[in-house]
Amino acid sequence: MSAAADQPAVLEPEPAVTPPAAKRTGAGALVRRVAVWVGTVLGAAVVLFTLMAPDRLTQFSAGAFLRIPIEGLLLVALFLAVRGRARSLVLGGAGVGLGLLIVIRLFNLGFYTALSRPFDPVLDWVLLRPAFELVESSLGKAAALGATIVLGIVVLSVPVVMTLALRRLGRLAVRHEQATARGTAVLAGVWALCAVLNVQIADGVPVASDGAVGAIGVQVGLVRRDIDDGAKFGRQSQIDAFRDVPGSQLLTSLRGKDVLLTFVESYGRDAVSNPQYAPQVNATLDEGTRRLAAAGFSARSAFLTSPITGGGSWMAHETLLSGLWVDNNQRSATLLAGDRFTMNAAFRRAGWRVAGIMPANDRDWPEGKFFQYHELYDSRNMGYKGPKFSYVPVPDQFTLAAFQRLERAPGHQPVFAEIPLVSSHAPWTPIPQMLGWDEIGDGTVYSTMSTAGDPPDVAWRTSEKIRTAYRNSIVYSLSSLISYVETYGDDNLVVVFLGDHQPSPVIVGDTASHDVPITIVARDPKVLDKISGWGWQDGLRPGDGAPVWRMDQFRDKFLTAYR
Repeated sequence: MSAAADQPAVLEPEPAVTPPAAKRTGAGALVRRVAVWVGTVLGAAVVLFTLMAPDRLTQFSAGAFLRIPIEGLLLVALFLAVRGRARSLVLGGAGVGLGLLIVIRLFNLGFYTALSRPFDPVLDWVLLRPAFELVESSLGKAAALGATIVLGIVVLSVPVVMTLALRRLGRLAVRHEQATARGTAVLAGVWALCAVLNVQIADGVPVASDGAVGAIGVQVGLVRRDIDDGAKFGRQSQIDAFRDVPGSQLLTSLRGKDVLLTFVESYGRDAVSNPQYAPQVNATLDEGTRRLAAAGFSARSAFLTSPITGGGSWMAHETLLSGLWVDNNQRSATLLAGDRFTMNAAFRRAGWRVAGIMPANDRDWPEGKFFQYHELYDSRNMGYKGPKFSYVPVPDQFTLAAFQRLERAPGHQPVFAEIPLVSSHAPWTPIPQMLGWDEIGDGTVYSTMSTAGDPPDVAWRTSEKIRTAYRNSIVYSLSSLISYVETYGDDNLVVVFLGDHQPSPVIVGDTASHDVPITIVARDPKVLDKISGWGWQDGLRPGDGAPVWRMDQFRDKFLTAYR
C-alpha cells in the first residue's frame, strides 16, 4: 500500500454529476436528489438537536429549538478557517465530541426525570444495576435486556452517526463556502446582539444559546467536585461529639422501650401538601391520629430535608443514622468503609438489641456489618411465601407482622429496629389490600392481589394513572404502620417514621423541595416531653408551618434529647 493511501482523505465537495438526459428526468435521479437532501436535513437536525436540546423533558418546546447555538457557529468558523486534511480532522473530532455530548444529554434527561439531578460521569455508573433490576421487576427481564441493548447501541453508534452527519454538512459548506461564511458572520452578529439585549422566545428561552457549553461545564464541575469531595467528607466524618460517650450515658430516657425507626419509601412533602395527593393522604393521617389517640398514643411531626430525591434511599438512611450529609455514592462508600458512630451503634452500646428488617433485599448484604445489627432479616428469611408486587418483594403489612413475630415476642430484650417500608416504591402498582393481622400468615393470602389492578406498563401510560397509583401506595404504607401501632403498641413502644425522599419528578414536578415528613409516636408522655422544645406539631401530619431541619441534624438532636 502506498504512503499516500495511508493519509486521511481530504474533504472535498461532492462532484456535480450530470446524468444523461434520459436519466436526468427519470424517477431514479429524482429519488437520489430527494435522498441527498433528506440526508442533509436529517444531519443538520441531529447536530442542532445535540447543541440545543434541554436536559429536562418539561423544557422541551418548539422555542427550545428556535435559537442560535454559538457552539455551532464556532464549529463552522473553525471548519472554514482551515484547509485540506485539517477539515477532516476538525469534523472527526467534532463528531466524536458531539456524539459524547448527545449521550450525556440523554443520560441527563433520564436522571432529571427520575432523580431531579444531572448525570454524574464519575459516580453514577453503579446505578445501572439498580435501574436494570427496577425495569426487570416492573416490566420483565426481556424489557430490561432490550433496554440495555438499545442503550449500548445508542452509546456506541451515536459518535459514528454524528461524524457522518458532519461530513455531509461539511461537503455542503465547501460547495457554498462564501455563502456559508457570510451566513455564519450574520448569525454571529445576531447572536451577540441577542445575548447583550437578553432577547428571549416565549417561556423565557434565550435566542442566544450556549447550552452545549453549559452542559459540558456541569459535567466538568461534577468531576472536580467528586475529586475534592472524598477527602473533605473523610475529614467531616471524624468530627463526632458522641463517638466516645459511654453506653450508660446514652439514650437513658428511652430505657426499656422498643424503638422502631421506619422509613416510608417515597413519602415526601408533596404527599401531604400537593392537592393531587394530600386530600387522601391527610385523611389517612388525621384518622390515624384520632385512632391512636383513642389507644392512648400521642405524636409530634415536622419535616426533614433529604439529601436526595427520586431514588437512592440508602443515602437518606445513611444520612439520618450517621449525622453526615450523604448525597452521592462516593460518600456512601466512604461512610460504609469507616467507623462512624451511628444511631444503631448508640442503641447497641446502650444495651438494646439492634435489628435490621430489610424486605427489599434478596441477596447477601456485606455492607450491613457497618450498621452493627445483631440480626439482619431480608425477604429470604422473614417467612414470606407470597408473591412479589412488581418491584416489592414483601408487602409492608407482612413486614411489620414479621417484625412483631421475630423480635417482639413476650419477654424480649428491648429492641431498636430499622425498618424500610417499600410498598410505596416505584412503580407503585399493584398495591396489596389491608388485612386483619390474624389473616396474614405466611403471605400466601396475597397470591391473588399481586395481579389485581393495572400492571406497571398500563399504569405508566398516563400521568393520571401513575399519580393515582403513587397516592394509593402511600396510603397503604401509612395505613399498615398506623394499624400496627394501634394493634401491637404498648407503653414501651416508640415509633419514629419518616420519608426517605420525594418521589421522582414524574410525580412531583421539577421544582419540588427535598423535604420529607417525620413523626414520633409514643404512648408514654415522657417520651414526647423530651422533645417539647423542638417546636414540632401535634399529630401524625405536619402542616405547612412545621419546622424543617436538614436530615443530617436529626441524629445529634435525637441523641441529645434522650441522653
